Amino acid sequence: MTQNTQIAIIGTGFSGLGMAIKLKEAGYNDFVILEQSDDIGGTWHQNHYPGCACDVQSALYSFSFEQNPNWSRMYAQQHEIKAYLKHCAEKYGLMKHIRLNTHVAAARFDENRQRWTLETCDSPALWACMQEKGVKPGERLDRTDKGLPEFTTLRADVLVSGMGGLSTPAYPEIKGMESFTGKRFHSQDWDHDYDLRGKRVAVIGTGASAIQFVPEVAKQAARVDLYQRTPPWIMPKPDRAIRPLERRLFRVFPQTLNAFRQSIYWSLEARVLGFVGNPRILKLGELQARRHIRNQIPDMALRKKVTPDFHFGCKRVLISDNYYPALAQDHVDVVTEGIREVQGNTVIDGQGNERQVDCIIYGTGFRAQNPIPAGMIFGRNGQDLLDAWKDGAEAYKGTTVSGFPNFFMLMGPNTGLGHSSMVYMIESQIQYVLDALQQMRRQQWTSVEVKSDAQSSYNASIHAKLGDSVWQTGCKSWYVNENGRNTTLWPGFTWQFRHQTRRFDAEQYLCKGASDSVAGVDPAMAV
Repeated sequence: MTQNTQIAIIGTGFSGLGMAIKLKEAGYNDFVILEQSDDIGGTWHQNHYPGCACDVQSALYSFSFEQNPNWSRMYAQQHEIKAYLKHCAEKYGLMKHIRLNTHVAAARFDENRQRWTLETCDSPALWACMQEKGVKPGERLDRTDKGLPEFTTLRADVLVSGMGGLSTPAYPEIKGMESFTGKRFHSQDWDHDYDLRGKRVAVIGTGASAIQFVPEVAKQAARVDLYQRTPPWIMPKPDRAIRPLERRLFRVFPQTLNAFRQSIYWSLEARVLGFVGNPRILKLGELQARRHIRNQIPDMALRKKVTPDFHFGCKRVLISDNYYPALAQDHVDVVTEGIREVQGNTVIDGQGNERQVDCIIYGTGFRAQNPIPAGMIFGRNGQDLLDAWKDGAEAYKGTTVSGFPNFFMLMGPNTGLGHSSMVYMIESQIQYVLDALQQMRRQQWTSVEVKSDAQSSYNASIHAKLGDSVWQTGCKSWYVNENGRNTTLWPGFTWQFRHQTRRFDAEQYLCKGASDSVAGVDPAMAV
């Protein structure tokens, strides 16, 4: 069965829902939102590990057109953010457009029709098949496999990706892991039915997720072995409950909430001066982070283990008040020798020391350099998006890619932030995409595709700015790919990005009308 729609959106996080809300406001109603999970919320539905919370202040972590006066804390927890997104979907009438449990297996641009052809299937059935065959998320599917679930075809004039950059879990390659006899799972796929009480737990990784869930695991487990490759810089977390009187003031006088939001925004913007202006400014942050270690860890040997040896800001700076105290407990051990191999229920570190464990938890983050799986998005001439990105992901204004007409990305390459709220960047991109769609409607264009030279010139300017930033000072981070190219972060103030995305600059695009399209047969889907 083949279905048709004007616009297909992938994902129901801030990107997908925000795009859909603005489409409805502009009079577009022929669109669908495809969500592979069983509920909306994107990363805030998928990540539900103990301690999961936002590291950007709540007042700034919401849509500007739907500010929330009811946050309970300065830094909202996962369940509140998910509830907020559910509220937005229901308030703006999006539920009828959303298809849950729908996995997009492949999307190919039909050059004859100037449209996208998508293949979707039932997510739970696909995941069961993948688990049975040992295929991890993000790995290419064998489309000749007769055991795969039935696929449905959907045609769309425009495809908008709201999948985000941190959506595909990353797993380390560890010798003998397949022999492990205990329980293991990634932080994104937390098994709440597994009782950690009295268990010997090995945690691999010390990133943003791990520093939130390790203190919670340490409350229950008999022993925690934390395998640390590189310690992060961690700042105090100025979190507190928002008092009932403050929430009432925000509800009765919305302008006070907006003023509070603006004060947070501009205070965070000032951080850019250190990241890309004068990295020496970041020394003040480093001094505070070192003081945080001294204040919370009395043991000198442990202090040395958790103190980074790279420039403050080179990797993502984290915030926590309970991570260091958790590590200082007697039953928690920070292991810096790496993992040589796993044998049964024994983890052997790089020095040959053996530790028996009942459970392994991956706190290893996501595949930020390849957020879209291979074999999923195909542009002109059947080119796989990942092949177009063989030297590193890039896009024009983080939104469009040459060779992929009518394809828009939200939270695309070089739109990530190290200092502020991604919701601001998402709203900027939504405005750009919306203006593109409106110009397509007025000019009766059937497709728009960014010019190759426009994309190259734009990215050359981006990387010239990144070259002088703290992110290029030599540390190994998920910001930078194996070639040393920073494909994730925006090198400037967020208001500068908003300024450049305020309108769709059609002069930088190849725009085709209906007379340029010729009807033809459907393209074969990817195998």
